[in-house]
Amino acid sequence: MELRTLRYFVAVAEELHFGRAAHRLHMSQPPLSRAIRQLESDLGATLLQRSAAGVTLTPAGAVLLEQARALLARAEQTRTRVAEAAGATALTVGILGDGTDPGAVRLAAAHRRRHPGIEVRVRDAELADPTCGLRADLVDVALTRRPFDETGLAVHGLRADPVGAVLHADDPLAHRGRLELADLSGRRWFRFPEGTDPAWQAYWNGGERREGPVVRAVQECLQAVLWNGTVGMAPLGHDLPAGLAVVPVTDMAPSEVVVAWRKDDANPLIASFVRTATAAYRT
Repeated sequence: MELRTLRYFVAVAEELHFGRAAHRLHMSQPPLSRAIRQLESDLGATLLQRSAAGVTLTPAGAVLLEQARALLARAEQTRTRVAEAAGATALTVGILGDGTDPGAVRLAAAHRRRHPGIEVRVRDAELADPTCGLRADLVDVALTRRPFDETGLAVHGLRADPVGAVLHADDPLAHRGRLELADLSGRRWFRFPEGTDPAWQAYWNGGERREGPVVRAVQECLQAVLWNGTVGMAPLGHDLPAGLAVVPVTDMAPSEVVVAWRKDDANPLIASFVRTATAAYRT
């Protein structure tokens, strides 16, 4: 049995749905289904019961799930120890936005438990660079948000957050239950510095060219709203300073939290970080 096939099986067994498992694995459903059927053939056992109602584990599948998790954890531990023996004792993580996000907090705790000998260096990134320094080789891996130019990068989705307009508490729109982008037409927003990724700039400006102060950090954006009454944007569920309110914008696509790294970087610590992040954000 290949470790890759075991990862496929674990994804299906945990999701109990081939479509969701394929999405989680960033692959199409037909090759995933073929891989699981080949695994069942190799083992001579039916692992999953498939029906119109969904997928359930057979007794044999439940045993394999337990064993596969243990084997994958052991394989990851082996990779890490080899990396440490080869001199890889640190990982630099770029973070864009709120490092106190519950997902990031769970990730930090899980990574520390899994790799107690690895020093994690954190680099807070400016809003002008959604890749957090990956292209400049300043970080090994980034916790950030789409969209941005992904050329040369591997990107794995972790979570999608609805987005809202950040307004001054006395703004006439601040007491609305929800807004659409058209409600904010003609208002002063915020801008990122020249040279910022166009896709990133366009997303946070609601797809239009806006006028307003240039900001480089989340706090600068919030302070612009507080002092100047401009429109800010932020994922819902984050704490805001007193005097500010956030109203959901219903026609703006969710903001996707992702982990990103350079495609040509084979550092096993990165692969372990990605798997740990996936589990931490799924909790």
